[in-house]
Amino acid sequence: MDNSLCFARVITDKATFAYLADVFIAQGHRSVGLSKLLMRSVLAHPDLQGLRRMLLATRDAHGLYGQFGFTELANPNTFMELWQPDIYQPS
Repeated sequence: MDNSLCFARVITDKATFAYLADVFIAQGHRSVGLSKLLMRSVLAHPDLQGLRRMLLATRDAHGLYGQFGFTELANPNTFMELWQPDIYQPS
């Protein structure tokens, strides 16, 4: 990631749904508030206003995202995934 300090990507239909993906804070720049600044910037973006749902997946940052209103899925049994872990492996 060249000289970037932080990065986030949001995929949205700009109508009802967004998915927050690829949130990244460069090593050596963590624990200084960049993640909160990045999240405030993401959530303030005009394309993300008035959406019904925003999803994300995290292994270890539940506390961070909880500060911005994210909660566990209300109905996790209604979500499905197509998981292909070896898709980028040479055949």
